[in-house]
Amino acid sequence: MAESETLSNLLRTPLFDLEVEQKARLTAFSGWEMPVQFSGLKQEHEAVRTAVGMFDISHMGKFVLKGKELLKSLQSLVPSDLEGLQPGQAQYSVLLNPQAGIIDDIIFYYQGEDETGEQHGVLIVNAATTVKDKTWLLEHLNSTAVRLEDLSRNKVLIAIQGPQALVSFQPFVQEDLSSLKAFGHLEATVLDEPAFIARTGYTGEDGFEVMLDPAVGQKLWRSLREAGVTPCGLGARDTLRLEAAMCLYGQDINDKTTPLEAGLGWLVHLDNKGDFIGRSVLEKQKASGVERRLVGLQMEGRHIARHGYPVVSGSKVVGEVTSGTLSPTLGKAIALAYVPTALSKVGQSLEVKIRGKTYPATVVKKPFYRSPSRL
Repeated sequence: MAESETLSNLLRTPLFDLEVEQKARLTAFSGWEMPVQFSGLKQEHEAVRTAVGMFDISHMGKFVLKGKELLKSLQSLVPSDLEGLQPGQAQYSVLLNPQAGIIDDIIFYYQGEDETGEQHGVLIVNAATTVKDKTWLLEHLNSTAVRLEDLSRNKVLIAIQGPQALVSFQPFVQEDLSSLKAFGHLEATVLDEPAFIARTGYTGEDGFEVMLDPAVGQKLWRSLREAGVTPCGLGARDTLRLEAAMCLYGQDINDKTTPLEAGLGWLVHLDNKGDFIGRSVLEKQKASGVERRLVGLQMEGRHIARHGYPVVSGSKVVGEVTSGTLSPTLGKAIALAYVPTALSKVGQSLEVKIRGKTYPATVVKKPFYRSPSRL
């Protein structure tokens, strides 16, 4: 949808009015009217890399799962071994179809068992795939052993990201967050109200994601803004995640790409678990190798390789760019692209066709940028 088209049929998060008040530039995204930028993409990007920024990610899908066989049921839907998770730990993974194509990438937060023996967990999914994921889960989870509660429209989700995330967020939280490890999470008290906090994010920086009721979320957004935290939009979120070589569903990964092709082999635990949807395809790919890989490209000069641009080798189109931008941190044009495995080694010279002309590119190691605070 063009930005000039009507936005009246789009969903709005509970933070929408505050974002309008802060003069956010708005756009249509996955069925939602969302801020693409506030003060400007470069300023917002730099704030997260050097200090702290916050994002409204309330459009993301939020499911609460409960049941005595929760881990066992989820095990059959993802290639990652979930049964080793301890309460307070999380696993990034993917839902797979029978062809091992990625239905969505997800984070599962395991909260442990209650006094009745029921296992509890939180599942965060992408906004564009929330309905599809919910349908898939309800079709494939053991309905007598697992219950799914959809909180997608009922909760605010705020990401607080950057090297100063801890010092900026801690004053509003009753619990000590300094001991919370990456991918750790807890039920906490924010502004005297219950909240769910995880040390996760989509920027390559340290940070937190907090889920709370709308009124508390609005109060926290205001409080963080008053404390000097920079509001950030989808534009900076995209450039930050691309510098960190984090995949965007619908562009870098989809239901036709497998985790092994996408460089997500670390999510596939074939030796540690039993059967799961798509296992046989991944076993074959593991044994024979994949035909294509998602690689990082760095362009010569400042020519930007955008989504859908052809990748060329020896005048022959061999692949396609999935994401690309001019990196604000590095000052270089970077991209992700699928290319044949034979052309995927670091240092490989390729070209990208941009508006009818080809420009040099080199396969480089991912991620493009690694935060000094996370080394």
